[in-house]
Order: sequence, then C-alpha cells, then structure tokens
Amino acid sequence: DMAEPIQQLTRNNNPQERQSIPFTLIQRKEKLGDLLYEKRQYGKAKWACIKMKEKQYEQSICLGFMKLMRYICEQNSSGLYLGITVPIVTIVHTNEAHSAMTQAVTVAYYLPEVLQEQPPHPFDSDIIIEEWPATIVYSR
Repeated sequence: DMAEPIQQLTRNNNPQERQSIPFTLIQRKEKLGDLLYEKRQYGKAKWACIKMKEKQYEQSICLGFMKLMRYICEQNSSGLYLGITVPIVTIVHTNEAHSAMTQAVTVAYYLPEVLQEQPPHPFDSDIIIEEWPATIVYSR
C-alpha cells in the first residue's frame, strides 16, 4: 500500500529539496554537548493534519504519517509530489484535566511556502488543511 509513496519519496529524496520550516529559536537545552531539545516558535501557517486514535500511541503516529505521505506523494488535487518539509509534527493530546495522555495524536505536515496560499486538497477525507496561529514546538 505504501510502495508508490515510498518510490516517489526515494525519487525525490534529495536533502537539498527538503524545506525546513522557518522558526525562531526560543530555547536550546544541551547536556554534555548533546542536544536534548529545542523550543521553537513557528509563524502562522497552513498545515495538513490528521488525527488518529489507535490502541497504541506509536501505531497512531505511524498510520497518520503514512496517510500524510500519500497526500504528499501525489494523492492530492494537484496530482503532484508536494515536497518534504521538516519536521513533521506530532501533537500529543491529553484528557480534560491535562493529567494524562489520551490515545489520540495529531500528525501534521507544514505545507511548503509555495502552497501556503492555495494548498492542494487531499483525496483522503481524514486529512484536513488547518491554518495554525503562531505555535510553540519542542523539537528533538
């Protein structure tokens, strides 16, 4: 099921073609010279998002990512490979009391700058295009 997206990604797997999402570095945490995480602020932008709720957290992330890869690799209204932006963001959801994680996660793909004004529509109805306000992200 993922053969075509993987082949498309492999054909287009040139590191120079990966677009890093523009951000402002807020904080950088290191330990003994190794980067533990960065706290970043991303500006207002459009993202392709999918919310998954499988039995296991890792399964939700994997399935969500695979669905987004299909969208990126031609299963969209443009019929074109959209290009990779990094990072792909995973949002962990908590219960109403914010005391525990739920099984639901959102996997999100930042639409490249050239697609921000008019993003291609996904064929998969589980994927939605959202405009996010400026957002704080922790990255490893």
